Order: sequence, then structure tokens, then C-alpha cells
Amino acid sequence: MLHNRLRSKTPTMIVVGGAVLLAAATTVQVVDSFAYAPNFITKIIEQSTGIAPVGLLDVGQNDTDALQEDATAGAGALAGPITTRFPPEPNGYLHLGHAKAVSFNFAVARAFEKGGGRCHMRLDDTNPTKEDEEYVQSILEDVRWIQQGLPAFDTNDGEGNQSGEDVGPWYGKVRKTSDYFDLIYDAAVYLIESGDAFVDELSAEEMREYRGTLTEPGRESPHRNRSVEENLRLFEEMKNGDHEDGKYVLRAKIDMTSPNLNMRDPVLYRIKHESHQATGDAWCLYPMYDYSHPIADAVEGITHSLCTLEFEDHRPLYDWVAERIVKAGLVPTQPRQIEFSRLNLKYTVLSKRKLIQLVEDAHVSGWDDPRMPTISGLRRRGFPPSAIRLFCERMGISKTDSNIDFGILEDCAREKLDEGSPRAFAILDPLKVTITNWAGSTVEDFEVPRHPKRDEMGVRTVPFGKSLYIERSDFFDLDGPEGQRNGGKSPKGFKRLLPDGKVRLKYAYVISCDEVVRDPTTSEPVELKCTVYPETRAGVTPDGEARVKGIVQWVEASTATRCKVMQYDRLFKAEEPGKESDNFLDDINADSLKVIDGVVVEPSVAMDALGMMAKIRSRDSDAGDMLCHSDLTYQFERSGYFALDSSSSVDEFIFNRVVTLRDTWAALGSENNQRIRSKGKGENDGRTGKKRGGGGGQTKPLEDIKRVALRAGTILEARQHPEADSLIVCKVDVGDVDETGTPSPRTVVAGLAQLDFDALTNRKVVVLANLKPAKMRGIESHAMLLAASDDKDTVELVDVPDSVPNGELLSFEGKELGEPDAMLKSKGALKVWDRVKAKLRVNGSGEAMYTEEDSTVRLINSSAGPVTVSSLTDCPIG
Repeated sequence: MLHNRLRSKTPTMIVVGGAVLLAAATTVQVVDSFAYAPNFITKIIEQSTGIAPVGLLDVGQNDTDALQEDATAGAGALAGPITTRFPPEPNGYLHLGHAKAVSFNFAVARAFEKGGGRCHMRLDDTNPTKEDEEYVQSILEDVRWIQQGLPAFDTNDGEGNQSGEDVGPWYGKVRKTSDYFDLIYDAAVYLIESGDAFVDELSAEEMREYRGTLTEPGRESPHRNRSVEENLRLFEEMKNGDHEDGKYVLRAKIDMTSPNLNMRDPVLYRIKHESHQATGDAWCLYPMYDYSHPIADAVEGITHSLCTLEFEDHRPLYDWVAERIVKAGLVPTQPRQIEFSRLNLKYTVLSKRKLIQLVEDAHVSGWDDPRMPTISGLRRRGFPPSAIRLFCERMGISKTDSNIDFGILEDCAREKLDEGSPRAFAILDPLKVTITNWAGSTVEDFEVPRHPKRDEMGVRTVPFGKSLYIERSDFFDLDGPEGQRNGGKSPKGFKRLLPDGKVRLKYAYVISCDEVVRDPTTSEPVELKCTVYPETRAGVTPDGEARVKGIVQWVEASTATRCKVMQYDRLFKAEEPGKESDNFLDDINADSLKVIDGVVVEPSVAMDALGMMAKIRSRDSDAGDMLCHSDLTYQFERSGYFALDSSSSVDEFIFNRVVTLRDTWAALGSENNQRIRSKGKGENDGRTGKKRGGGGGQTKPLEDIKRVALRAGTILEARQHPEADSLIVCKVDVGDVDETGTPSPRTVVAGLAQLDFDALTNRKVVVLANLKPAKMRGIESHAMLLAASDDKDTVELVDVPDSVPNGELLSFEGKELGEPDAMLKSKGALKVWDRVKAKLRVNGSGEAMYTEEDSTVRLINSSAGPVTVSSLTDCPIG
């Protein structure tokens, strides 16, 4: 049975396609881990069957794609339960594109539980040359993993009962196209007897020549009019192995003048003297995919064959075959093929051919290399299956191709890992700290929460003693080489440990640095001699003393465990690998893997890792859900999310960095208010006073990105705010002039005190020019400077090419310039900027971009090209 969960009557964040919505305070039923909105496919199924889906979000969206499909079948026209399928060819490992197909096919079947919804697992094994049992097993493992945690389909109806390796989330047993080879052969015989197929002996080159082009019709084969008797004899000989590969093929007899090349007498069967991974040497004649697929769908009772858009031109052939085998009485009903857009992902490749090349040429360590977009690679890296499903939900289903930013997948991983990953101290670059006033080898235990938001996860024990490790980056060596490079000053905003300074060790004590022990050769610090203040235990600040602002993590040395960390980055450095050079291998990122030895972790991590490995060794293989090393994940505080690697042993723990810590969901939270409102109610337009949004007869609201005024401006001067160390005051020319035509610079107050004032002067930057003026510590600010920031608190202004005139309105790629509001001053208008800001970020090339709700990416452009930041990549803009 399909299980629903009842959301409480509180505002709820819901993801629909690419949008984050704040539901009104009403009760909403949502299928577990399935938050798709109604889309054109579910509408087609509902129209053609009269069965309403369950668990889809009712957001009142119109989907014009549905109108492009012809839902001619009447209500209740289907003879059997609504059935989908996932039919990969076992010629490689599954990747993220397959994950979308898996998630959606299973989700649609669950949504139509009222129609007996079910999803089949079928292996399309019609090409023995490229298929292998290794791929079969990996595919089944991956599908089980992607669907882990979701209910399997009930098979207690006497049909398709599961056993052994067939057990999975799918309905019934694992099916294979090879199971139907006899039927598929009988269907070919029927097509020959009915005059719809013939045996041809043109060579492959001749066949291409006869086929014609997109602008010229093809020519009929000289063998097209063989007699039925001769065709049957030759086809029987092909089956019996009497002819070598390539001597003959069986072709459909359709129309060599068709504008659709797929209908120009396509090949149905070819000879291959190859041993098949499932049928052995029983056959030397194998059907083509376009011919076998509709037959396999029909014999299994598939009602809706959901596939990607590249098969849209193949649909007439799919229907041609299905219609004839139904007429022959070989199958009872004809399936319906419906296409949706495939998944395209930036900074990666999803072509099996290219993935095979990466593996075979040893550019990666294997199919499960954590940099690969394969399901096994993502699993090993530590992406939870729920994050993969969430990613697929956020992409939504449409007929419009889009190129999705890899960062969206990473965001989904962050969200799920933040929910379920315990916290731990791990020091990636250890610097020894010796507490000089600590009593001998005494070790004190601190009980600290495993997760700050989930009390049910309990506590962990963190030892504290005389010798500790802290991160090297948490100490700034004023008197050493790094201090000399910085003019003897600490970095702006640095709040951690300095010579003669104090810092709090998280959950423990305040310490002060008394002495720095240096390497005699490099003068780099190798040990800090420090004093601990016992009265500051567990966050206490004694009366009369100033609170220590800096807090750092630490690991006690005698109980620490050393391990290895694999820091993974994107495998490719270009958004579209190979686009410029025509060789995707030229764009491999040489820095996609950094191996860090000598990392120290607190003892709870080692105990958990040993426990996980013991579970995996002892676990019954048939015991429910899969168990993987990477199920053990952590947030290593201030470093990122990490998962135990499958190559770990009791002698060496290896952790993979899944994603960094940057919390983009905090920014997405501002989107929560933007979409769901009560019917008939609108929002005041800041420019006209008219209602925006809302009900009948109103003008379509102007897009958010056309309402904000992002303009080019030049910083004329910058100085420290007289009353706030964190603020600067700038004079910025954004093209304004007074009544005499004299330039009239604006005063802008910004929280950018960490930037070099001299470097700001005469800099051309992006300015948000139509915000309502606001006082900031006594000085009125009349605009905002756009800046990017990463998880290391690095901040960079968004720059505009110098040749762009001040005041120029910047554009969004592919959009006409709008008419910005004169001022975003009302509450509703201010939310426009909040929504736009939540979708602004820097891509991997340092270019500023805006991502729409359908995942369309639009660069922010000036008349001289994109606006950029100097060095940051893949980070938010605000």
C-alpha cells in the first residue's frame, strides 16, 4: 500500500519543481518523499483513465505542456492497472540521468494507487556485445538504493511474486527483454506473413545511402519485394545460424519517403554470433531496441511508457509495432509512450560512452569513483538516496530541456545531511597545543550533543587533556612568516587565536597562547604553549571579564585517531565539458581530488566507524535495506559533510568529503513567502499601486528580475564608517545627475570593512539602485553593492567591465530589459529583491547568474559582457 503522511496545520516548506513554497496553514497530504506538483504526464494519465492521482501538491499551476498531448482515450479505457517501468540496458552503470527516470517512474506508479499503480523493473538486454552480468547486478543494487526507505509495491495478488535477487522496490520479479525473445521472434514472423517486414541484404553502407536525408526521400531496397515464403525461409536461416554477422537483417516495410527517418524501413533484427549474458548461446539473432521495446511493454501490461525526449521521434515506430502485435492477438493492449525532458548537468557528463572512456582510460578509479555522476559513485561519496530523490523532485518534469547547475545537487545533499548527520571534531591540518598548567596525563570527559537540533541522537564523549590539536588556520602567527606577509597585522575580522591572545575551545575552556614553538628551518609554528582558565569551563564567563569571541574546535591528542580525508571537487572545470575543444577530456579538473593524510578525529568517530564495519561484515544479505560504509556520515564542524569510504579498514579510516558546509538553504528560506497566497488576494505593485497576482481578469505580474534595477556604478571613494568597524561608507556614481546635468554620486553604506579601501576606489561594480534609502548607524544609504561570499567568509564585489557606462541597466541573459520599479519601498516590493537575491550566485567560471524556478540559468550581462567576481566560484551573491 501507498502510505501518506499528514502535514500539521503550520506553515510548511514544500518543494515543487524548482520552487520552494510556503504552504498556508492548512492540512496537506503528501506522499512520502514525493513532492511533485501535477505535471503534464500525470494530467494525461488522469484524463485518459479518469483516475485522479494522490499525493501530488495542489498548487494551482497551469501546465501548457499537457495541452500538447492528445488524451484521446476515454475514462476507464485501460484494461489493467496503471503500470510504468524502468528499463535500462545493462551496458554500463546507472548515472544521475537514470536516477531521474527511476524516481519519476516509481513516483507516478505510487501516485496512481487508486488505479492499482505499479512499477516494473526490466533489463533491456538485446545487445550481447556490450552487456555484462556485472552491469545487471549494479543496476539492481542502484535501483534498490535510490528507492531505499520508500514502500515497495504489494505483490500479494498472485502475480509476479519475488524471490532471491528479484526482491526489490519494484512490482514482482525482475524482468528481462530476453524473457520474451520467443514472443518477439513470433511477432517478427507475423510481420513477415502480413507483408509488413522483409529480409534485406544491403550492406550497412548501402543502407545508409538508400535511406536518404532529412531533405531527400529514401529509396526502396531492391530486396523489399521478396515473397513472403522467401522472407520466412531466410529469417529461419538467420535464426538457425546459417549466415554470418551482417549478411542479412530483417526490416520493417513502412515508408521510405517518410519525413521521419525512423519510419524509413527500420531494421528490426540483426545477426550476432555472440553469447548472451542471460540466454547463453540459444540465440544468434537479436532484436533492435525500437522493435523489442513496445513488445516488452505490451506483454507486461505497461500502460504508460515514460521515456526521455530523444525518443519522441521514435514514437511513431513504437505505435506502429504495438498496433500490429495487438492486432495479431499476441498481446492484449497497446501501451502509450509519453516523453519528458532528460537531465543535463553542468560540470559533468552523462553519456555512457564518455563514462566508459573515463573508466577504461583510468581518468578515474572506477565506476564508483566518488567524482563520477554514477549512482554507485554518489553512494560511495556519501550522497544519501533521499538527497538524490529530492534533487529529482526539484528538477520537476517538463518537456523543456535545461542544463542544471551541479550546485543544486550539492544543496540537496546539504539539506539531507544536515538533518541526519551527527557532529564531530576533526582537525584536517593539526597544530599541537600543550596546556602548560594542566595536571599531568589527566583526561577530562565532556558530554556534548551528537546533533544540535536532534536530542534523540544523544550525546558523545569528547576527552580533554594536556595535549590537544587545533586547526592550523585557527591560529594566526603574527610574528612568523604569515604575519610578515600581512604587515604584522591579523586579517580583518579574525576572531580566533593570536600570540598572547585568547580563544575558547568549543564546549570546554578558554585558553591563551603564551609561547610559539617554531620549526628551526621554516620558522613555521609546530606547537603552541598555552594556559587554560579552569573557571571558564563549559562556556562560563566569570563576572567582570570580557567574553571571548573566538571559538575553535579541537581534538585531545592521546585519544585521537588518525585517518585520511579525500576532498573531492568537480571532475570537470568547464560547465559543458568538451564544448570548446571538442574533447571532453581536455576539461578534466586536475584538482578534483586532494588527499589529506594525518587528519585527527575525536574517539567517537573511530568507535562509530568500527561499529559500522562490523555491522557490514556480519549483516545478513537478505536483511531489508542495503547497508553501506557511506551510511556513516558526519558534519566535521567548520569543514564540511563527510562519509566513511568503502576502502576503510580497521587499520585505516578513510572519509570522503561529500559537500562543503556553505548553507545556501538559509538564503532559500526567503523564497518561502513568494508563491502560495489565498485566491483572489494580490500584492501591491510598488510602482502603480495596483494589485499584483491574485484572481480574475488581472494583468500578468511583471517578473521579479524585471522589477529590480541592477546598474553599473563606479566607487569614487571609500572610508571607514565613523561609528561601526564593520561598515564602510562609499560615494558611488550610478549615472545620476542633478538639474544642471552634473553627476550626483550616491552615498552607500556597506558591510565590507574587510576589503582594501584603496582597491575599491575607481572600481566598476554592480549596484542595486532602487532600494528604499535606509539609515545604517546614522548615515543614510541610497543603494546596495552586490558581493559574493563563500563559506570561509571571503567576500568579493561583483565587477562590471570598465567600458560600461555608469547607470547602465544590466540585463539577464535571454530576457528583454524590464521597467524596474522606481523604488522597492513597500513590503511586497521589498520581497521582490529577497526573491531575486535568493537565486543569485556565482558559477564555476566566476560569472554572476540567476537561476529561475524551472532551473533555467541566466547570466547577468552588461553591454561589454558578463559581470564577474575576481576569484570566487560556486557561491551565493547578496
